[in-house]
Amino acid sequence: MSIRKKIVEGLFWSSIQNWGSQAGSFIIFITLARLLTPSALGLVALANLFIKFFQLVLAFGFIQKLIQKEDINDLEINTVFWTQICVGFFLTFSIFVTADYIANGFQQPLLTPILQTLSFLFIIRAFSETQRGLLVRAFRFKAIAIRSLFSIIMSGIVGILMAVNNYGVWSLVGQQLTYEITGVLVLWKASDWRPKLQFSVTDLRSFFSFGINILGYQLTQFFNQRTDSLLVGYFLGEVSLGYYTIAHRILEVMSQLLIGTLNQIALPLFSRLQNDDLRFFDVYYTATQWTCLITFPMFLSVIIVSPELIVTVFGEKWLNVVPILEIISLAGIIRGITFFQRSAFVALGKPNLQFKLALINSILNLIFCLIAIPWGISTIALAYVLSDYVAFPLGQWMLSKLISLSWKHYLSNFLAPISCTFGMILVMILSKNLLTINLEPYLRLIIISLIGGVTYIFSLIILFPVIFQQIWSLIKLN
Repeated sequence: MSIRKKIVEGLFWSSIQNWGSQAGSFIIFITLARLLTPSALGLVALANLFIKFFQLVLAFGFIQKLIQKEDINDLEINTVFWTQICVGFFLTFSIFVTADYIANGFQQPLLTPILQTLSFLFIIRAFSETQRGLLVRAFRFKAIAIRSLFSIIMSGIVGILMAVNNYGVWSLVGQQLTYEITGVLVLWKASDWRPKLQFSVTDLRSFFSFGINILGYQLTQFFNQRTDSLLVGYFLGEVSLGYYTIAHRILEVMSQLLIGTLNQIALPLFSRLQNDDLRFFDVYYTATQWTCLITFPMFLSVIIVSPELIVTVFGEKWLNVVPILEIISLAGIIRGITFFQRSAFVALGKPNLQFKLALINSILNLIFCLIAIPWGISTIALAYVLSDYVAFPLGQWMLSKLISLSWKHYLSNFLAPISCTFGMILVMILSKNLLTINLEPYLRLIIISLIGGVTYIFSLIILFPVIFQQIWSLIKLN
């Protein structure tokens, strides 16, 4: 199969995975949010801060190395697999015995059994990471899509049934365990690779030297994206964290739905083009422009309709989420601009630059959020957003040293999304204040969104017909 066909097929199945899994998981999340209290949601969100942190340690960047390496042998794969199994058992034991100390630190006794139960996720996930990496390397996104969708369906059924039967916070725990167990079974069914009792210390050192920078980046990126949530949970309590989690969840789902599809194939694609500068530049520019064409209008429109969105989707008990969402949606804009930086750094064999940038960003985020604590949850959200914008120029400068980035060419990518989005926002504000002011929230949401979407598409067709034709050709797979 040619690289073009692999890209098109990978993009198709990656779209199915991202859109299907994110839409499905978000629907389940909405259902559970309506059934549960902000306190229950906040407790599991707090536990997940620790679980997701140590899941990064489990992966250790080895999977990216499996994907990035041009040639891979069975000994290297087995070395990665058995290393992750050992680390998985170690992490489960560590969290299990320290859960009580963590819970006492946050003055949340119920956090202890939640953490101890979720700690088994490390062992479960250790059996799936290598298989997933091999499937991504082979552009077998169909199997990954099936795994995600089936896991979401099964875990959603379990979580909702438990919530309906008044299991409260444990419905979220049961949902997560079911998702990971189902995912392991599906991946092993889809992959024909099976582990052997092989291990190489030399190969482990090679993967370690590459992975340490990936891990460093992921850990600092984790702190960059989760410091605000951690501070909210510690200083403002689990109820405030429940509200904050809703806003963050909307941001994450939108990011995955809008740009996660392209990013999933970015690393294997960039890696194949790492020795072809001209094609690498062209693909990077195009990916950035198309991402901004999607993210600019979507995230800015959320700011306009956030009250209607929260009431319609989650219910009036979650109205405190609105000011947080209005602020945090601005982070989606900068994500669209910088989304492919990390894949580019890794594909070009410079994960250390990725790590340095994430470290600087996380330090800025910590400082800004600590300063913002006395002014409350909305100010913390603003600090979170500002840290990303302050770090943006540095990331672009570092990338320009690797790919001779033309700033004139690069900045021209934003002309179309900025122009069309500006017109769309004006029309949405007018329609909200003049046409739909007396309607129910769900009708206002539908009408304003439709008017904004139509305005944006027609603006793109009229002002930038060449770009529209390029996108339309890809949609038709021409």
